[in-house]
Amino acid sequence: TGMGAITIAPDASVMVPDQLLSGGVLTLAVTSITALIILGGLGAVTIESQTTRSALERIRRLANAAYEGIVVVQDGRINDANAAFCELVGAPLHELTGKPLLGGILNFNGGEASPDGMRREGVLQPVEGGREIPVEVFSRLMDDGARTETSGLTVLAVRDLRERRSAEEKIRYLAEHDGLTGLLNRNSLQARLTAAIERVEASGETLSVICIDLDHFKEANDQHGHLAGDALLVETARRLQDAISAPSFVARLGGDEFIVVQVSGGDQPTAAAELSGRLLDALANPVMFEGQDLAMGASLGVSLFPDDGRTAESLMANADMALYRAKEGGRGIYRFFKREMDDSIRERRALARDLKQGIADGELVVYYQPLARASDGEVCGFEALVRWRHPTRGMIPPLDFIPVAEENGLIAPLGEWVLRRACADAAAWEKPLRIAVNLSPLQLNNPALPALVHEVLIATGLSPHRLELEITESALFKDYQRALDNLRRLKALGVRIAMDDFGTGFSSLSTLQSFPFDKIKIDKSFVENIHRHDRATAIVRAVLGLGRSLDIPVVAEGVETQEQINFLRGEDCAELQGYAIGRPGPLDTLDVWTVAAPAPVVPEPAKRIKRSAA
Repeated sequence: TGMGAITIAPDASVMVPDQLLSGGVLTLAVTSITALIILGGLGAVTIESQTTRSALERIRRLANAAYEGIVVVQDGRINDANAAFCELVGAPLHELTGKPLLGGILNFNGGEASPDGMRREGVLQPVEGGREIPVEVFSRLMDDGARTETSGLTVLAVRDLRERRSAEEKIRYLAEHDGLTGLLNRNSLQARLTAAIERVEASGETLSVICIDLDHFKEANDQHGHLAGDALLVETARRLQDAISAPSFVARLGGDEFIVVQVSGGDQPTAAAELSGRLLDALANPVMFEGQDLAMGASLGVSLFPDDGRTAESLMANADMALYRAKEGGRGIYRFFKREMDDSIRERRALARDLKQGIADGELVVYYQPLARASDGEVCGFEALVRWRHPTRGMIPPLDFIPVAEENGLIAPLGEWVLRRACADAAAWEKPLRIAVNLSPLQLNNPALPALVHEVLIATGLSPHRLELEITESALFKDYQRALDNLRRLKALGVRIAMDDFGTGFSSLSTLQSFPFDKIKIDKSFVENIHRHDRATAIVRAVLGLGRSLDIPVVAEGVETQEQINFLRGEDCAELQGYAIGRPGPLDTLDVWTVAAPAPVVPEPAKRIKRSAA
């Protein structure tokens, strides 16, 4: 005997998320219904009463209505299965009964059987052939020590992973490529360029980095609108790709900046000069947009490996310096990097000296930017952002001095100062709002970090659950295991951990699997392009869906318009941050959000009576 057949007709208008059941819920469900399925699946059980038959029919309906496949195995062979499992393998129950499960229909990754109670991944092979189906399997051995009808039986719950894998691949692709042009984005470029350097070191080939900036992009954008600007960027990407061949490649850094990495067997600098000339020619002709010719043209800066740098960072920085000189020289030309361009390096060294002194002299201040709940706009916390009030240069933005701090060993004392200042300020607020502080890669990989955070919390009196530490994926990569160990120790203190700039790294999904983050922050580069670029909108929707399925709140950064607020609120985004919510400001501007409303003064009854009599 097998399970009774029943047709379940779901409501097509109801969207069912891919991760309908979490792993824990799935485990509980399997454990709860295992005994029921066994009782219903054994032909040896004699049904004597109509009441028992009705109960059994309800059990069979429950099993057949499950989204996960459920299969009962005895002595390694299929004893019973629900409709979902039969559909997965493409065969009716009577054909499956008695067949071996492992080694033919189901294979675990690694080849071993799944121990009792363990969740593992594997593949199902449809009976009639075809592509293997990736699955997640949870097994439960039915053995209570006594010889019963259920002795030696194993129940397995099988979840189809195809939709999840497809969604993960889509998110990964969108995160590694520019949403408008389809080229590699800045983060992908870093990894690809590093790999190309390793290649030419081993092969003896030559490598050059060519930084490209469009000469008339701003004019087209201002005069004809964003659509015209987008058309220029898309056409630029096409022409650049047509001008090169593998293993050379193109990436878009953002705005109207592009990078071409040339790998060739030709002599340098001849090969780089020839390619630069071809690129200038390719970008010289105007672009037709809505019946009008849009001026094109570009300026190029070139750096050569290894003369101008041996790392991706140095080659890109030096190519950018050469590009600046090309723009100064009249545009429409290319320039090779020269050592005399190092004036900017001397400028950075002077900035580093000033920064070290500025930290000691108290020139740095913490600004706070509010975060609000998307549902009602109520401010729920702040992010601490450091600013530098230079005595002669005025306010210096963090994009200018944070890299200098990292390069010169100043990021550790700077980061500790920001942490202490932010925690002390937040502890004094009347409202128990959260405070978010960014951690640099150097801080995250410091084994003393958890002890420092613990000491700061005690010294300032701030409750651990109010502190939120933000990290980027790149901060994990220097020493992945040490970083994860530090995060776990911080989590044990009660501190919240947020992944910042989600979607811009290479392993966002695997990182989420490695550590239970309390929050995901969507990078502002995606948020600012909502409704402008379909791919950016798709990324935002995908990340919000991923957050819902993993039960992790998602914050959208860089929110600047009411249109963006409406879209994010409609997509159930948890929190919003950006100029539309509030600009960063010093501590003395926060009272409107941090001071609790005074309780109404209610006079005592006796006093009220006395005043009434008067």
